[in-house]
Amino acid sequence: MNGQLLLERLFQKYSLIAGVDEAGRGPLAGPVVAGVVAIRKENLPFLKKIGVKDSKKISAKKRDTLNKKIRENLLVGVGICSEETIDRVNILQGTFLAMKRALTNLKENPSYLLVDGNFDIPNLSVSQKSEPKADELIPLVSAASIIAKVARDKIMLRLAKKYPRYGFLKNKGYGTREHLDALKKYGPCPIHRKSFQ
Repeated sequence: MNGQLLLERLFQKYSLIAGVDEAGRGPLAGPVVAGVVAIRKENLPFLKKIGVKDSKKISAKKRDTLNKKIRENLLVGVGICSEETIDRVNILQGTFLAMKRALTNLKENPSYLLVDGNFDIPNLSVSQKSEPKADELIPLVSAASIIAKVARDKIMLRLAKKYPRYGFLKNKGYGTREHLDALKKYGPCPIHRKSFQ
């Protein structure tokens, strides 16, 4: 699928289109964070010019630079779902909750959503399309993935100072060997997801 062509086609019908993605579905610790980026047709060249890619495929330095450019030029929203809520409702529902919060934090309501993943966000009145690998294929969703990843990494860097034993500075809560060894040695800390056995 050509993401740029898809956006151009959608702009024939919709005026403000948003891309939605999350960071932090897989980690053992910390929140899940969703990012949303909304654009109008005239913003398409900007999105192409800055060369956004899936946040997992670019360096932290490049992500920070793109994050700043996106925030300065486009409409951006971030939503967070805590590890306690994830434990209570499960990670999929926690992801939907973070995405809804990100949309609430957007200054304007988009007329169409492109969502990374296999599922539409439930109970929304806005038209939407979920697309696996949208963060790789659709530049607008790539931009949302960068917003989500940078926001979550900042949270994890703060938490690394509070809980230094687990290596959150490097692993950001993901289940690396170092992290798993620390869990065996010290047990979970308050930000570990207890439902992720």
